[in-house]
Amino acid sequence: MDRRRRRPAKELAALGLALAGFAGASALAALGDAPIRGMLWVAKDADPARALGSTPTECLRIPADPALAAKVEVGRAAFRTPVLLGGQAARAGINCETCHRDGRSNPDFLFPGVSGAPGTADVTNSLFSTHRGNGVDDPKPIPDLSGPKARLKISQVPAERKLEPFIHGLITEEFDGPEPTPAVLEGLADYVRALDPAACPAKAREPLTVALLMTDARRALKAAQVQAAAGDTPTAVVMVASARSRLGLIDERFADPALARPRADLRAADRRLADAQDALRDRRPDVPRKLAAWLAGSKRLEAELSARQSASLFDPARLAQAAKRRLPG
Repeated sequence: MDRRRRRPAKELAALGLALAGFAGASALAALGDAPIRGMLWVAKDADPARALGSTPTECLRIPADPALAAKVEVGRAAFRTPVLLGGQAARAGINCETCHRDGRSNPDFLFPGVSGAPGTADVTNSLFSTHRGNGVDDPKPIPDLSGPKARLKISQVPAERKLEPFIHGLITEEFDGPEPTPAVLEGLADYVRALDPAACPAKAREPLTVALLMTDARRALKAAQVQAAAGDTPTAVVMVASARSRLGLIDERFADPALARPRADLRAADRRLADAQDALRDRRPDVPRKLAAWLAGSKRLEAELSARQSASLFDPARLAQAAKRRLPG
């Protein structure tokens, strides 16, 4: 047995992270002095400004067909929530985007017991999978999903329908995740197909900001509206969970006591989304109103948070100082 695998399993169990919302940041802080959850899987010698303070620009070509574009939005949101994967990965706060930042790769990814060199992952590690764990330490480079299609091992030709079963296996077997809804599975496949190297912006990276994460949350909520109107409650619930997870990424960077007011408003917004999730599950008639009201107020919340962004861990200098406080080992 690879001894490196023992410690991470204990660490993940100790974290007890929530699938959505903000409990994860507190649990992580209790385990070690690492204010940002992503520090768990970033190489120690990585430049924090790049690894934690910026993100690749997304190489996404939105389809002209509105119906297909709506599917892509479902996949895009599902790609960004730990709820999708379930199991140990979800408890750690890991989602598809953890390894594939904005649909790209992640050269800074270094998860104890799962990675070899930075930018690699052992997808047959028993830490995450009871189905595919093979007892062999064999990390592989994380592929760039926005690179040339010919370099990816699975055909993305829609007519061949090879991508859907591959993604299904990743979720349910590689990560022991729950059965995805048909709309989520189709959306993920359509999202990956819509990642196109020809659509990459001229600028390869951009700063990670409140505005970027709030935009993600709004896109997920709009996808939830579409799915709720279509009667697909389970998919709509996942979309709301995706929005909440983006708020959680903002919350952990607003932990300074001087930011108590905007953080309280952020958490109040999360509670409203939690209430919307409950309303969806109960199939209450006020779901459309709750989602619309949240979206209507989101710009005001974004403005409040953005105004204090320089006092938070979105600020490069503050982030660099925080990066010096890491989990041991």
